[in-house]
Amino acid sequence: MVRLIELAITSAITASIGGISYAALNPRELEGTAQRVADQATCRTVDTAIVGYLMNNGTQPTSIAQIEDYVRGDISRYRIVNGIADGPGCAKIRR
Repeated sequence: MVRLIELAITSAITASIGGISYAALNPRELEGTAQRVADQATCRTVDTAIVGYLMNNGTQPTSIAQIEDYVRGDISRYRIVNGIADGPGCAKIRR
């Protein structure tokens, strides 16, 4: 019984090391994945841009196009509803 557990643990460790080694030997793919994730904006990012726009202009933005300069990344899947961000990852807005 003990040998079976040892074999399972050794197999898990070997598989983990293999996965890490593959990632280390394939940096271009890893870099591409990291960049795609970094380019995605979050709901919080859009809300922060809305606040920045409001502070700079004294009025709330009504469209995503107005806050594009305040965000680094793709915010095309978001919209502004009642002064806050609505889109992927955002809490449902109560109307």
